[in-house]
Amino acid sequence: MQTDVLDVDTSRCRIVNLTDAVRRFCFSCGDDGLCNIFAPHATAGIAIIETGAGSDDDLLDTLERLLPRDDRYRHAHGSEGHGADHVLPAIVSPSVTVPVTSGEPLLGTWQSIVLVDLNPDNPRRSVRLSFLGG
Repeated sequence: MQTDVLDVDTSRCRIVNLTDAVRRFCFSCGDDGLCNIFAPHATAGIAIIETGAGSDDDLLDTLERLLPRDDRYRHAHGSEGHGADHVLPAIVSPSVTVPVTSGEPLLGTWQSIVLVDLNPDNPRRSVRLSFLGG
């Protein structure tokens, strides 16, 4: 198994496209296998979506409707509505696994791998990449 850790800054963007970094990692592994992308955080998740055509903004809008930032949450430390950040990984999984052939992630034409982070209290994230080859 090969691993790497990405350091991601989410201070400017709540959805960060990781696709190019994942491609570079898989290419460096140069084999057939599986790549797992994992966010080891209680308030962030990994998704596969289309980006750049409005879907990323639609995802944010949807998550804000599902997880309003107000005082309804029992988990109440941090910024207002921080409890919603802790519910996010139940909706946007903290990991995804992608098949890889000859070092190339087998994503669909419009699919991108993204980090989703709505938590303004922690703008530095790590994402662990793990490659299991055959």
